[in-house]
Amino acid sequence: MSFLREKMGVILVIVIGLALFAFVAGEVIHFGGSFFRGDANTIGVVADEKISVQEFNQRVEQNTEQYKQQSGQTSVSPQILGYVQENTWNQMISRSIITSQIAKLNITVGESETKSLISGNNPSPQIVQMFGNPQTGQLDRAQLNNVLSSVNAAKDGDPMKKQWQEFVAQIIESKKAEKYVSLVTNGLYVNSLEATDDYEAKNKLANFQYVALDYASIPDNKVTVTDADYQEYYDAHKKLFVNKQELRSFKYVAVNGAASKEDSTAIKAQTEKLAQDFKTSNNDSLFVQLNSDTKTPIVYRKKGQLDPALDSVMFSAAKGYVYGPYLSNGSYNIAKLIDSRVGPDSVKASHILISAQSAGGEEKAAAKIDSLKKLIQGGRSFDELAKLFSDDKQSGEKGGSLGTFGRGAMVPAFDEAVFNGSKGDLKVVTTQFGVHLIRIEDQKGSAKVVKVAIVNKPIQPSEKTRSTAYSKAQAFLASVNNGDFDAEAKKEKLTVQQGTDVTGVAAGIPGLDNARDLVRWVFKSEVGDVSEQVFTAGDQYVVAQLSQIKPEGQLPLEAVKTSILPVVRNKVKAKQLIEKMQGAVNGASSINQVAQKVGGKVTPAQNIVMANPVIPGVGVEYSVIGSVFGSQPKKVSKPVEGKSGIYAFVVDGFVKPAPLSNLVKQKQQLAQMALQRSQGQLFEALQDKANVKDYRAKFL
Repeated sequence: MSFLREKMGVILVIVIGLALFAFVAGEVIHFGGSFFRGDANTIGVVADEKISVQEFNQRVEQNTEQYKQQSGQTSVSPQILGYVQENTWNQMISRSIITSQIAKLNITVGESETKSLISGNNPSPQIVQMFGNPQTGQLDRAQLNNVLSSVNAAKDGDPMKKQWQEFVAQIIESKKAEKYVSLVTNGLYVNSLEATDDYEAKNKLANFQYVALDYASIPDNKVTVTDADYQEYYDAHKKLFVNKQELRSFKYVAVNGAASKEDSTAIKAQTEKLAQDFKTSNNDSLFVQLNSDTKTPIVYRKKGQLDPALDSVMFSAAKGYVYGPYLSNGSYNIAKLIDSRVGPDSVKASHILISAQSAGGEEKAAAKIDSLKKLIQGGRSFDELAKLFSDDKQSGEKGGSLGTFGRGAMVPAFDEAVFNGSKGDLKVVTTQFGVHLIRIEDQKGSAKVVKVAIVNKPIQPSEKTRSTAYSKAQAFLASVNNGDFDAEAKKEKLTVQQGTDVTGVAAGIPGLDNARDLVRWVFKSEVGDVSEQVFTAGDQYVVAQLSQIKPEGQLPLEAVKTSILPVVRNKVKAKQLIEKMQGAVNGASSINQVAQKVGGKVTPAQNIVMANPVIPGVGVEYSVIGSVFGSQPKKVSKPVEGKSGIYAFVVDGFVKPAPLSNLVKQKQQLAQMALQRSQGQLFEALQDKANVKDYRAKFL
């Protein structure tokens, strides 16, 4: 039962990570939706299916716990939480979209097929992952059969049976999704002509000479861009201006409230006083708990595991020596040598882990470990009990063996137990993972280790510094409410910065960390609104004004004018430069004559291939390289509009590749590439059709 309980924690990831959503792997998709739509309980809509905020939050909590278990952390940063929320959202909409398509096509998995997926000759990848032998990677059928026997013998309603049924249901859903993807991918085909064209595009070489008139040769202030110019470009590229989600932009001023030199001096003085008290302390552990902002575990460490400033002094210092204050990672620290000794370099150990989650609480986990310890002391096999009961299945399958590891490889409490014990000891230790029964099998090597207690005081802004900065931001807010944002900022000598195209679920923007409250305000406001309060983002005090809303869907020209100005301006320049280049090309018999007429120079380009349309020293030029491969040698081309300028060229010649020797292999390679592309494109098409609505901005 404990085996299943431990593995059920992984199933949350398995649902998405294996065949069920294999074709969406690696996709990070953001979906749009106005903040003001939706109801009070709906965080998103996929087709006609609503996603409740309660369900979403529950999944986020599960995934967060999964992350903490895998990383060994007890808490998550705002950035990690944002990642978990985004990943959870993508998982939920992916599952909803695919499940809907499977239902429409009535894709099923029969009873005999289900049995084959569990215990047949070609079992499901989930089964192999859960019951695989870590040494061989092969399915351990004995272990699988033991679990199947236990499940079959269990009564209806038994937690183990319920967990198994849920697991099998997920395997079935995975197989359905695999069938759905196959319906699409089995229709892909690469013919001989496509294979041959691809081979030539990658291997046929072009050698040519060109003359270029760069857009930069015309100063920007010499060009007038009209509304007609904007409209012409916009009409020709409308597909580029479709928003998949609502984006908003704002301008802001940020008053810096970071620690001042006076703050740093005061903290150093405080740490110097603590250093004197530390020298006379009789309870160093308590002193650290009471005075250190970061509670660094007081454990034995070997050379190289301490801060470099300490590493150079503590291994030759006397017991009780206090070093510091010294500056490290934005903190003033003091350190005291508690003890030094010679200890092993490495330890070989095994353990049995009972997690509080699987046991129903830490006390029950400790009681179970105590019972196992008594059984072992009474003669039962440690290895066998580890296989049967340990919640760490990776080591449990090896009799609990963790192998040989060095100091610092494990969490501090575990490290202390195995490195300070003796060979043959059975030790009980509690960590964030649960309660461990540890068997020390061997200790090797010897080296000097030191136990150092560290008190740290981060350099943080004082209340006076924060208050001064906040007051300045508050004064600016009061003044801007009655005037122009930019004018008031200039008057107060504050720099106006931009938050551009921010999503409704952003946790921060470049330069502003932990700015969730600010982003939430941005998505509640109207263009021109000034924030009704001063927002705190790290050490910054921020006043903002909403400047633009880009709604989901086709953006109007006015919304993109600023962003397309550089390329539209180049289009206007191109008209002038094309005329100049055409005048030079007319009547020219060589590329050198063209260069003389425009006052340019001839530049050679050698061994260029169509599949990599890069002009050395210039960059990607699709139109130019495409024109080169469509031209006749020894003939001056017409002017070609490129990304960086206007070109004229002469092809010296082409070098044809050797005949394609293995057409079948070439077709297979292209088919594989098409398969990989199709899987992502399939989901994008389904997502567009599902009309996903995202209301997370008003809940997160």
